[in-house]
Amino acid sequence: MVRSLTGRHGPVLTGGSQRRERSAQVKEIERKFLVISGDWRAEATAGTLILQAYLAASDGNSARVRILGDGTATLAIKTGIGMVRDEFEYPVPVADARRMMDARIGHVIDKTRHLVAHAGFVWEVDVYHDGLEGLVVAEVEMASESDCPDLPEWVGREVTGEARYSNTQLALTGKPAA
Repeated sequence: MVRSLTGRHGPVLTGGSQRRERSAQVKEIERKFLVISGDWRAEATAGTLILQAYLAASDGNSARVRILGDGTATLAIKTGIGMVRDEFEYPVPVADARRMMDARIGHVIDKTRHLVAHAGFVWEVDVYHDGLEGLVVAEVEMASESDCPDLPEWVGREVTGEARYSNTQLALTGKPAA
């Protein structure tokens, strides 16, 4: 007998001792902006602490391990540069994630992520800590490249595709010059 369940990335088919699950790969379509004021805070959710580190990075491809403040961890592989990228993300035990972080390249990124609803889209506002203190960026994920979200007044220059504002480069080279 085959049963259909719902997992994080869609339906999971189970039957007997075999289990088939949809791919953990998703198309990530997002734009990134520098944040120019704190006005977003009035509409923001409570923040989630994120620690993340990179295990490998080359030519727009990266392997990232992340530990969230809720006690979960993920391993992600990202490919491509720009607004549209492939992302494969898998849950991992936190103890394994900590050990993986020991094998990182560059520094561990420490940031707090807030969610802000604006004009039908959910914006992720990342407030960076430690060596990246003062950097605040906002990302908006879209269903398609043709989506055109209204920009909140608190976002400034778009930095989508600018390597120096990618988390990989932030981990490797630190805070970009203004």
